[in-house]
Order: sequence, then structure tokens, then C-alpha cells
Amino acid sequence: MNLIERKTQVLLALFVSSMVIVNTLGTKITTMFGVRVSVGILFVPILFLITDIIGEVHGKKRAQFFVKVSSGILIFMFTMILICIKLPANASWENQEQYELIFGSSLRMTFASIVSFMISQYYDVIAFDFFKRITNGKHLWLRNNLSTMTSQLIDTTIFMFLAFYRISPKFSAGFIFSLIVPYWLFKVIFALIDTPLCYLGVRWLRGDSLTDKKIVGSQSTAL
Repeated sequence: MNLIERKTQVLLALFVSSMVIVNTLGTKITTMFGVRVSVGILFVPILFLITDIIGEVHGKKRAQFFVKVSSGILIFMFTMILICIKLPANASWENQEQYELIFGSSLRMTFASIVSFMISQYYDVIAFDFFKRITNGKHLWLRNNLSTMTSQLIDTTIFMFLAFYRISPKFSAGFIFSLIVPYWLFKVIFALIDTPLCYLGVRWLRGDSLTDKKIVGSQSTAL
């Protein structure tokens, strides 16, 4: 395995870890600058950043592979959470109620996250590749931000409706949209902030050696 492939595996591990963290810790709601947001918002930019880095260096097919692997893991995690909740607790274990409260309350959010994640990430990969082709591989900052901002709007909209619509009379369509706008704007700000990280990530993944650059060039041509 060459250096670029080892680095790619590191990014895959970070991608999967961030995705799992979003769906386990993301049920906590906090307040940032007066806006009600999930703590998972801290990890979502990492997901879109990594697929853009992979798409830039390896191409669309490799980025889609990242999404497929993570989607499979999300489905597996959702299934195992459900099974573990339903298994009867031993009489000596008195934490079943708290266990169900912590993990059971996240089932709808996890399902919403799976659907929104798969759709938005597939869109992000396709959009990034589209902008890459029409710009002839130039203006990485523009491609990174356009694909991420639009895909995160899709992600936020789908997630909010699937996770919260009609959980109480208050959560009407109008109220959901009032939550989507500030939540998405936070993601837009994060996308702008992580633009330099996209450049650094691409440079790091490609490497500085002549051998690595030749490998990247051949991989990009093949894809």
C-alpha cells in the first residue's frame, strides 16, 4: 500500500468515526449564539470536507465508496441499537429505563440521519464532480463551497422534517422551516471556515513526493 492509500484509509476512518459520533452524541441540543442546534453540527462539516478532498484527489467513484461504506455502517448501527433495546434486561440490571431513554430516543433521529446523510452526501459528491468538470479542475474553493452549501441545505431540510415533524403540535411545517434556516446558516459559516482545510487536506493527501504525484495522476485519469 503506497503512502496516498494509507492516508486515504486514515480519512475513511475519520469519516466513519465522525458519522458514528454525529448519530450517538448528536441527540444533545445546545445553544450557539442564541440558536438551538445539535452538538452534531460540530462534526457534520468534517463529513462534507472529507468527501470533497477525496473527490478532488481520487475522483467521484472513490468519494461515493466512502458514502456507501458509511451508509452501510449507519444501517448496521441503527439495527443493532434497536435489537439491543428490545433484548430483555437481566433482573440484576436496573438501568433498562435509562438505556431506552438514551438510545431509544435517538432511533427516529438516527433514521432521519441515515436518509438525509445518504441523499445529501451522494448529491455532494455528484455536485462537486460536476463543478470540477465545468471549471476544468480549477477554483477548488468555489467547488467546495457550492457543493457543500447546497448539499447541507438538502441534509438539514430532510433531517429536520424526518426527525421532528409532528413530534408535537408545535412542530408544524412552518416551525420546522424556521429551525432549518438558522441551522443551515451555521453550516454555511462552517463551510466557509473550513475552505483552507480543504486545500490543506488535498495537499496533504497528494503528498509532496514526485512518486505520489504520479500515482495521483494515474488514479485520476483512470477514474
